[in-house]
Amino acid sequence: MKLLENKTALITGATRGIGKGIAQAFAKQGANVAFTYSSSVEAAQELEKELISYGVKAKGYQSNAANYEAAQELATDVLKEFGTIDILVNNAGITKDNLLMRISEEDFDTVIEVNLKSVFNLTKAVIRPMMKQRSGSIINMSSVVGLKGNAGQTNYAASKAGIIGFSKSVALELGSRNIRSNVIAPGFIETEMTKSLPEDTVKQWREAIPLKRGGTPNDIANACVFLASDMSSYITGQTLSVDGGM
Repeated sequence: MKLLENKTALITGATRGIGKGIAQAFAKQGANVAFTYSSSVEAAQELEKELISYGVKAKGYQSNAANYEAAQELATDVLKEFGTIDILVNNAGITKDNLLMRISEEDFDTVIEVNLKSVFNLTKAVIRPMMKQRSGSIINMSSVVGLKGNAGQTNYAASKAGIIGFSKSVALELGSRNIRSNVIAPGFIETEMTKSLPEDTVKQWREAIPLKRGGTPNDIANACVFLASDMSSYITGQTLSVDGGM
């Protein structure tokens, strides 16, 4: 028996990195997958094909979760196409790093909007259907930076810490309807985004981690499968750090 058989998941920002890893793991566990992407049409079509090859239904939607109307529309479209939304993974995120002295107002606002406001937009869009079916699992992607801060990332840290407070509040509000809300806080995960870093920097990062390696998108995806499945049916309002002991 696959862990996510007959469930439908909506995953944001899934054409690369962590989001892609989650989409692949969910499909392998039998979930139908609706996913969003912002610009990479070809990558989205490739992923759609791959997910369908695991014997599930899959569809990519070009959608900007940071836009309130677009998020509501997306939920409506997914419901029409898939019938239910059982799992929401808010994964889409960006960075615009700079020291606070140099950060522009625009770079602060954009990161808060894409990383935090999108979580509000989509959670708001799926809670009605979830309340009707009296079940749902919401998984929000924070970061080790949201827990302990990081120089040069005030905007990112604020958005990721905000996600934790938001998720805990949702857990309290919707627990009575059997809707769970949890957070995953990844540490140093090696993806396309980290490939551009100098090799020395990456070595230093790995050395500082007790497990002596960077994480993979699959490490995050496995934790998501657990929180999305009925194996975690008595877990809500929690933040799970997947960071190699950082």
